[in-house]
Amino acid sequence: MAVPSKKDRIRPTEFLLLSGGMALFTGLIVLMSTRDVVLALVVLAITFIVAVVSLAMLTLASRPTGSEQLDIDKQNSAH
Repeated sequence: MAVPSKKDRIRPTEFLLLSGGMALFTGLIVLMSTRDVVLALVVLAITFIVAVVSLAMLTLASRPTGSEQLDIDKQNSAH
């Protein structure tokens, strides 16, 4: 079984950090405008979930690159 490259292992972390940044930004905006901590935390959590799901769907919708397509073909021929 092939070991994934460092880029492939870091990709999920990038998505989580990007989603966390979006959620933190939105939560801070809500906190500064309403001064309600509970509302800010709820908006932060909802934004994080929506951002993670959106990034995952966009990633799934993209076409594989040349090296990814070769890997997919190699895995399909092994079965």
